[in-house]
Amino acid sequence: MSVSLDDASFSATLREMRALRDEFQRFLLEYRFGLQEVETKIAILRDEFQHMHDYNPIEHVTSRVKSPDSLTEKVSRKGIEPDFAAIRRHITDVAGIRVTVSFVADAYRLFDLLTAQDDISVRTVKDYIARPKANGYKSLHAIVEVPVFLSTGRVDVPVEVQFRTIAMDFWASLEHKIYYKYDRQVPAGLLASLKDAADTAAELDARMERLHHQVHGAAETPPAPPPRPLAV
Repeated sequence: MSVSLDDASFSATLREMRALRDEFQRFLLEYRFGLQEVETKIAILRDEFQHMHDYNPIEHVTSRVKSPDSLTEKVSRKGIEPDFAAIRRHITDVAGIRVTVSFVADAYRLFDLLTAQDDISVRTVKDYIARPKANGYKSLHAIVEVPVFLSTGRVDVPVEVQFRTIAMDFWASLEHKIYYKYDRQVPAGLLASLKDAADTAAELDARMERLHHQVHGAAETPPAPPPRPLAV
């Protein structure tokens, strides 16, 4: 049976698409493994606090690896060369984990405990707690690098880690929903209300932390360290 040129071209195109799909899956798999390494470290800290101390600073943990569609959209939006080497260089939040804590001091405490581990390297820190964004957003962001050992050798994988309080997390979740609803064109009055809500959340954080110290004593939960410089 003869094969037409069109059939051969179509088959070649399918092979190329499958090869690209497989390479994309392998690429994202590295980030999934890196995320699992950091998740394990956070889980160990959480379990240690639960079993060895009377206080556990971690309320809950969420994580994600960007979907192919989300990653492709970001590559296009930022004008990054659409190859995996360029993505590795320029996009550092392919894998992300969010640690929601009880108090501001806990965000710094857990950041210090995580980054003190000798197989964790810190790429950047953005301290939006000490220096909130103009809209009132507060969170401690860090890009850390963790080694992953594959059958082909070691790969150092960047993972974005965010630390925020319950109040910060609630505010950020609501802000995200509002921006999505208005397709990022949020009315000025609503933006002002969001900023006011962020200030209220920060005040609540401070009041609850003071109350916690009154009930349990400062020794159990040390105060937050001095504000850190914002790393860009």
